[in-house]
Amino acid sequence: MFGTVLDASPDALLAIAADGSIAMANAAAGRMFGYFSRDLAGRDHRMLLAEGFRGEVEQLFARLLAGPEEHLPPREIYGVRGDGTEFPAEAAGSLMPGSDDGVPAGPLLLLSVRGTSHRQDADADLREAMSLLTATLESTADGILVINSYGSVAGFNDQFLTMWGMPAELFQSGSEERILQLILAQLVDPDAFMARMAELEADPAAESHDILEFKDGRTLERYSRPQRVGDEVVGRVWSFRDVTPRRKAEEQARQAMMDLAAQTEKLRAMAFQDPLTGLANRAVFNDALADALKEPRLKTVDVLLLDLDDFKEVNDILGHQAGDDMLTEVARRLAGCVPTADVVARLGGDEFVVLLTACPDADAIAECIVRCLNVPVTIQGTVLRPSLSLGLASLARDNVGASELLRQADIAMYAAKAAGKNRFLRFHPEMMTALVQRTYMEGGLQLAVARSEISVDFQPIVSHRMGQVVTLEALARWDSDGSRVPPSVFIPLAERTGLINEIGAEVMARGMAELAPWLSRDPSRSLAVNVSGVQLQDPDFAQTVLGLAETKGVAAYQLVLEVTESVFFDADCTLIKQLSTLRDAGARVALDDFGTGYSSLGRLQDLPVDTVKIDKTFVSMVHTGNERLPILSSMINMAHSLGLTVTAEGVETAAQADYLTALECDTLQGYLFSLPQPGRRLDQALQRAEEVLHALKER
Repeated sequence: MFGTVLDASPDALLAIAADGSIAMANAAAGRMFGYFSRDLAGRDHRMLLAEGFRGEVEQLFARLLAGPEEHLPPREIYGVRGDGTEFPAEAAGSLMPGSDDGVPAGPLLLLSVRGTSHRQDADADLREAMSLLTATLESTADGILVINSYGSVAGFNDQFLTMWGMPAELFQSGSEERILQLILAQLVDPDAFMARMAELEADPAAESHDILEFKDGRTLERYSRPQRVGDEVVGRVWSFRDVTPRRKAEEQARQAMMDLAAQTEKLRAMAFQDPLTGLANRAVFNDALADALKEPRLKTVDVLLLDLDDFKEVNDILGHQAGDDMLTEVARRLAGCVPTADVVARLGGDEFVVLLTACPDADAIAECIVRCLNVPVTIQGTVLRPSLSLGLASLARDNVGASELLRQADIAMYAAKAAGKNRFLRFHPEMMTALVQRTYMEGGLQLAVARSEISVDFQPIVSHRMGQVVTLEALARWDSDGSRVPPSVFIPLAERTGLINEIGAEVMARGMAELAPWLSRDPSRSLAVNVSGVQLQDPDFAQTVLGLAETKGVAAYQLVLEVTESVFFDADCTLIKQLSTLRDAGARVALDDFGTGYSSLGRLQDLPVDTVKIDKTFVSMVHTGNERLPILSSMINMAHSLGLTVTAEGVETAAQADYLTALECDTLQGYLFSLPQPGRRLDQALQRAEEVLHALKER
């Protein structure tokens, strides 16, 4: 009966006596060890165990005998089959009493042996799977953190530790609070982090994805999803990915796109817009004019071309930023004057153009522009009054092209400048004749010196205090084809063409030669000569003048060089050097036409001059001599306070002479004393001047 029970077990069962012999074995034992079960009875059980495991059964038997109630776990052993092969197994035992049916008396060890080869295969598979999982977790660039449902850390990889700068020992210590502190300390927005954690705690089955910004500039993407065993959520897996390079690349790409868009817009604006004033540019105007001329001649086409008068002085005196500010203000006013214009454009520099089509009265528009722009404007603290010359050309019956219409407006604009500036003129064919004449005049001026057409007239400058003529100003004259060309016409032409150098040298040489005898009779007498800024650009100018004076027998201290104030504000310092060289040699410098430019009395102290010549426009303010003219007294007093002498130009009446003398003006010049006279009538001019002086003193 007992054997039948043993054979029913799938495990190998061996009843082992105290002496180690096998009292009984079931059929499964025979199959496991490769014997017939009946052949095992009476044999020593140690024959069934591999070397090294043969004492395991004796130890098990002894433990059970010492503590029958003790539960002992199975032991890992290796068995030996009848053919000598070994196999893994586990053995467990319990005590059983002996019996009298063929089983030895006394307690027996019932040894249960179960093969574990299949389990080792499964363990190997598990180890391989775990190894693969570990390798995968450690090879990924993501940081992995697993939190169980109790909030404790269940696992992590090395990348997670590296990302967060945490030692592994911190996780092993189980200090979740310290871990959280380290995490929050690194984040830009720890409150948002905690709020997200609270949301997920409230909804364990939810998935999440958000962005973490670090104080050190890094950016991590954070993913999380629940960890499930079957349908049960047992924890949460967090995945952290460093996307800093990608975010930087995206930001750079975004910035590049913004820059590209800005550049595209800038290029678009440059193609159609003047960058300084915001008006249309030359290309837009040309296209609009060409389109207007293609349309039927049922409507008018007018071109208004305007140029600021004396704009260079703004740049020279106040600087280019002030010039830009004035151009911007002029553009704003111009656009406001002609809201219905087809195009208002800046062609470049200080030149603007307006295109009108179907305009009933272009002349009225032109007049309005001149009037609206000639209003004072404050630029960098200085009050300026823009002045402009405007030329108007309209499409006539004759079909002309766009360039010709613009050329006609340009001719009319220059005619407006020649007519006195700050006005508009409409183009008419006679202007073309005048242009041809100017061109012809320029050709004649090229040969004027060679043909001895340049002569010199002299005008006295008198001292009321000394009662005599103290200076004679040499004035250039040009007689062309039997007629005299006004200096106001040929001098600007000579400056534009560069011929002023040759003409100026001729005037200076003739003036010295003709006045040398007069100068030699009185060392206090002097010769004044006008000098252009163009002449002063010549680096040899000063030495040439001093050499010429020595040759003609004129002392350097008897020379007065008259310049306009604009020459002092040229970017090239060569001309300042030339004037300084002349002053060092004894020559004096006079500031001509003072008060007509953009300068002020306060700038006098900065200028290397000895004399100020008040422009005739201020002198003409005196009519009866009873006027109160603070500007004249201010000019004279300021000049005297700076150690300068003062000459008043354009004195034509005795009242003016008396008024200026009362203000202690040092010297006077004008038609009252003498018209400019050639050298052959110099004695008469000197005599008249002194007679007038005598008469003034007798008043």
